[in-house]
Amino acid sequence: MGFLDSFGVLVSSIIAAIVMLVFAILSFFVTVFIVQIGAGLAGYSPSGDFVALSAAILSASAIMAGASPMSGLSGLTDTDSRSQ
Repeated sequence: MGFLDSFGVLVSSIIAAIVMLVFAILSFFVTVFIVQIGAGLAGYSPSGDFVALSAAILSASAIMAGASPMSGLSGLTDTDSRSQ
């Protein structure tokens, strides 16, 4: 049974990676739309490469910020945050 259990964990990890990739791509498309509309509202007309670059930077930083544990910034340990 150990082999089947590890195979199930492998399949679930692959599915999770695919879902995360799909969400990252969707996040990039939404960010491209937001940057393009925001630049238009500000009166700028940037070319597509600058819009894609800024959307990529914003998407990557949002994904990395979401993956990082935020308890390190508050100065609380895990046991302190559970008791509050």
